[in-house]
Amino acid sequence: MTADADAIEFGTDGWRATLDEFTEPRVRMVGQAVATYLREEADSGGADEEGTGTVAVGYDARETSRGFAEELARALAANGFDVLVPPRDCPTPVVAWTVRRRDLAGGLMVTASHNPPEYNGVKFLPAGGAPALPEVTDALADRLAEPDPLPEAQWGGVEEADLVSPYTDRVLDAVDADLSDLSVVYDAMHGSGRGVTDLLLERAGADVERIRCDRDPEFGGDSPEPTAAHLGDLADRVAESDADLGVANDGDADRIAVVTPDRGVLDPNLFFAATYEALLDGGFWSVDDGTGDDPTGDVVRTVSTSSIVDRVAEAGGQSVHETAVGFKWVAQAMAENDALMGGEESGGFGITTHVRNKDGVAVAVLAAAVAAAEPYDDRVDGLLERHGAIVQDRVSVDCPDERKAPVLADLEDALPDELAGSAVEDVSTVDGFKVFLADGTWLLMRPSGTEPKLRVYAEASSQERVDELLAAGRELVEPLV
Repeated sequence: MTADADAIEFGTDGWRATLDEFTEPRVRMVGQAVATYLREEADSGGADEEGTGTVAVGYDARETSRGFAEELARALAANGFDVLVPPRDCPTPVVAWTVRRRDLAGGLMVTASHNPPEYNGVKFLPAGGAPALPEVTDALADRLAEPDPLPEAQWGGVEEADLVSPYTDRVLDAVDADLSDLSVVYDAMHGSGRGVTDLLLERAGADVERIRCDRDPEFGGDSPEPTAAHLGDLADRVAESDADLGVANDGDADRIAVVTPDRGVLDPNLFFAATYEALLDGGFWSVDDGTGDDPTGDVVRTVSTSSIVDRVAEAGGQSVHETAVGFKWVAQAMAENDALMGGEESGGFGITTHVRNKDGVAVAVLAAAVAAAEPYDDRVDGLLERHGAIVQDRVSVDCPDERKAPVLADLEDALPDELAGSAVEDVSTVDGFKVFLADGTWLLMRPSGTEPKLRVYAEASSQERVDELLAAGRELVEPLV
């Protein structure tokens, strides 16, 4: 390993960095690490030839992404792999699904997801298309090296291939929907969902109005993150055009946000619960994908996701499986429990029989099908009436990365017997510290996996109580930083 590799650090969802650090030489080192890892995996599995297999390499709409994807493709081909590269930028879930459906050795996606345009990144998708677990990214980190090509006669080929069409055909086969009476405003946020999510909705029969559906590598000067702070224009257009639904994807279209006529940007927790409840009722997604998978009705959620999902599961006689934050953990639990669906409060959702990864495109079409049967506003009204009001929010506390572990260690001793006027009944350490209080509320304190911050989450039946809990959480962690 050279000193140049020291700047490459695989985090929650691959390696991301600003373009002064995310350079071609380092990207080539990642390509070599993936090639070495996959070759070793093939050898350990009894492969007859060194470097057998095909790898898909996708990329998002950023100015530099196609060039970085070509560097990765060359590094893989020089190590004996055949490589599929799409002719234009495409959503991450398209690459993930392709890896699974075509039984590829793996996939790489050049994207910084929702980060600002001065960032880029790369995600590795092992065989099966689920996110890479830490043991895999640790193995890649150990294998970072300058490219080490095979003799030219052993090189693989690089082929431009349409990955989108087979994927979109599968989504339309899976979603049971007639959207002919549905009007949708779609916001691509200038990202890779444009020309994919919107066309799928149209093919299913919806009347689609588009905003920010041109390619802009600068994302209009904003971050392509589908949160309420960035979706004011979408909410306005839904209201102005009297649309039934608004849908937005992030930069690489693995996340989704939904806008409704009455609620505006719908809380992702409520969207998750309402969509999961609709799936339990049946008729929206065909679980038969030809692989023989037979999911239960269980659901997987992260530790920071609302317990309203638990209430829906309990009412339907299903189980909930809680994981640490990060879709890699959700995907692992989806497989281990044959769950129907997995999700997280940040807007990432997946259907187990489709691909065990976040898919903002497929879930957008699923959401439209659900809304066509009954508007989300009505579904959420019924949800809250049956299961009670629920409010969740979070704040962030600045914390250098090197202080995160010491703060957590100190927090274990600092937890009081009472918080915000209520006794502490239980503490979960699945990810940070999740404190359950006697009044039925909870408070979660955990380190961010992508920023130098600590996250403080709270859930209660009112915003006032949530604010009290968040204040108590800040008062607890800030002195420890």
